[in-house]
Amino acid sequence: MYYKKIDSELLDDILDRMIKTVDGSKDDIFEIGEKSREQYEGLVEELKKIKMQVSEVIDEGDKLEVQARLARNRLSEVSQDFKRFGEEQIRAAYDRAHKLQVELTMMQEREKQLRDRRDDLERNLIGLQDIIERSEHLVGQITVVLNYMNQDLRQVGHLIEDAQQKQDFGLRIIEAQEEERRRVSREIHDGPAQMLANVMMRSELIERIFRERGAEEGFKEIRSLKTNVRNALYEVRRIIYDLRPMALDDLGLIPTLRKYMNTIEEYNGKTKIHFQSIGEEQGDRLPARFEVALFRLAQEAVTNALKHAEATEVTVKVETRKDKITMTIRDNGKGFNIKENKDKKSFGLIGMKERVELLDGDIKIDSKVGLGTLVLISVPFNLG
Repeated sequence: MYYKKIDSELLDDILDRMIKTVDGSKDDIFEIGEKSREQYEGLVEELKKIKMQVSEVIDEGDKLEVQARLARNRLSEVSQDFKRFGEEQIRAAYDRAHKLQVELTMMQEREKQLRDRRDDLERNLIGLQDIIERSEHLVGQITVVLNYMNQDLRQVGHLIEDAQQKQDFGLRIIEAQEEERRRVSREIHDGPAQMLANVMMRSELIERIFRERGAEEGFKEIRSLKTNVRNALYEVRRIIYDLRPMALDDLGLIPTLRKYMNTIEEYNGKTKIHFQSIGEEQGDRLPARFEVALFRLAQEAVTNALKHAEATEVTVKVETRKDKITMTIRDNGKGFNIKENKDKKSFGLIGMKERVELLDGDIKIDSKVGLGTLVLISVPFNLG
C-alpha cells in the first residue's frame, strides 16, 4: 500500500491556523470566566447585604408582632367595657391596633421579598460557579492542547514519514490528553468540587442558624463560608497554574521554576523543597521550546517525588552554561526498582525520556527502594 509523503511546510501551515483558532477560543472562554467571576463577586456582596436585611426585618417583625398582640388585647379589653372606657379610648385603641397590624403585614411582605431575592441570588451564584469552573477547566484543557501543538507536535513533524507513524503519534497525543484530563478531573474532584459541595451544605444551614442562634452566629457562619469559597477559587487557579504558568512566557525558566517550587512547597506543607540555580540565570533567555520542556521535566519529577515517592525533602538544582543545561532532581522518598518500572512502561517516565530525546539530550534515573530517587537531565544548546 502506498502512502503519500507528508509536506512538512503544509503541516506547519495547518498547525499555525489551528493554533490561531484554538488560541482565540481560549481567550473567549477566559473572558467569559472572568466576567462570570466579576458577577459572582458582586452577587456575593449583594447576598451578604440581603441576609443582613433579612435578619433586621425578622427582628423588627418580632417586635411589631409583640406590639400588635398587645394592641389587640387592649382593643378587646376596652371594647368589652363601654361603661369604663369612653368612645375616644376605644377609637384610639382601634387605630393603634389597626396601624400596628398594617405595619406588621408590610413587614412580613418585605421579609418575603427579601427571602425571595436571597433565594434567587443563591441560585444565580450556583449557576455562575458552574460557569466559572467549566470555563477554567476548558481553558486548562485548551492550554494543554496548545502546548502539544506548539511544542511536541512541531518537534516530530519531520519524523512522520508514513501512515503507521501518523497513527502511532496520534494515539500517543490522545493518550497524553486523556491522562491530563484524568489528572485535572481528579484534582478538581478532590479539591474544589468537595469544597463547593461543603459550601452548598453549609449555606442551607445559615438561615436556621440566624433563627435559632441569632445574627452573631449567623454572620460567623457566613464568614466561614466565604473562606471556603475563597479556598475553592484558590484551588481552581492553582490547577490552572500547574497546567501552564504564565510566568514562563514573561520571566523565563529559572524565575518560574523558583516560583513554582515555592508554591508547591507552600501548598504541600509536608515536604521541604530546595531550589538552586547556578550559571547563566541573568544571561540570555533560552529558546521557548527548551524552557517549556525543561519546566515540564522538573514539574514531572517533583510531582513523582511528592505523589508516588512520598518524599519529605526534594532538591532541585539547575546549572546553566553556554553550551548546555543540567538539571538534577533528588528526593528522599521510598524509591523504586528501575527494572520493574521499565517493564510496567510508566507513562510519566516515558514522557520525560521522549521530551529529553526531542531536545537531543540525555536523562539518567537512579533509584533504589527505600533510598530515594535521583533524576539527572542534560540538554545541549548554544547561547552564543
